[in-house]
Amino acid sequence: MSLVETEFDDGVLTVTLSDEENRNALSVGLTSELARTLDEAELDSEVRAVVLTNSGRVFCAGADLSERSSNKRGDSATKPVDPLEIFGRFRKSSKPYIGKIAGHCVAGGMGIAAAMDISIATEEAKFGFTEVRIGVAPAIISVLCLPKMRPSEASEAFLRGNRFSAAEAVRMGLINAAVPAEELDSAVEEVISDIKAGGPEAIAAAKQLTLRVPYMQIDEAFSWTSKLSAELFKGEEAQEGMRAYLEKRSPSWIKEQSD
Repeated sequence: MSLVETEFDDGVLTVTLSDEENRNALSVGLTSELARTLDEAELDSEVRAVVLTNSGRVFCAGADLSERSSNKRGDSATKPVDPLEIFGRFRKSSKPYIGKIAGHCVAGGMGIAAAMDISIATEEAKFGFTEVRIGVAPAIISVLCLPKMRPSEASEAFLRGNRFSAAEAVRMGLINAAVPAEELDSAVEEVISDIKAGGPEAIAAAKQLTLRVPYMQIDEAFSWTSKLSAELFKGEEAQEGMRAYLEKRSPSWIKEQSD
């Protein structure tokens, strides 16, 4: 049985973590399947956006502790995928990733939630950096989470290892919204609708802005963004978008998705 299931509809690839028995832990099997799925999505020009969600009550419980324990290491015949590579695929992808968090999200799962471009969770979901409770630290995922958090809040969450509500995760900046479970589908659909209204190249460029500009010196940032803006304005996509605006019609990429 597949640990990662996919469904494609009208430009949107929905990827579902489906290892309910193992609380969608980041096992060798699940991460290997997920990496292959992400690579295929990146190469598929028909995929405009990717929604990552879960089956069961847990979005992701973090590392698979049974595999990480010393007496289990090396037992799997499947080549492990470094979780860092998974996070990198989300962040470096030209496509927008939307987290549809329909369950609890702790430890390494927090890294996945933070790596999404937009994350929406159910109000019932619990979050937490629980690593210290088993004698480790939220090391790798701190790279993704710390830029979104105030230092004092990060320090408290990392050191206490306690669980907190989805509303608190929103307040901390780790996810974008928390909604009642019955509204999760419609909330994600609203985000997808907005994304599909944008040009694919423009969406990819906008994603790069959020990832690169905050880490540049101001002169470097102005130089890079000026060149990017000029290239975008000269591109076929922008020319079509401006013509469509002036002619009061939908641009071609919207028509293509509704055919």
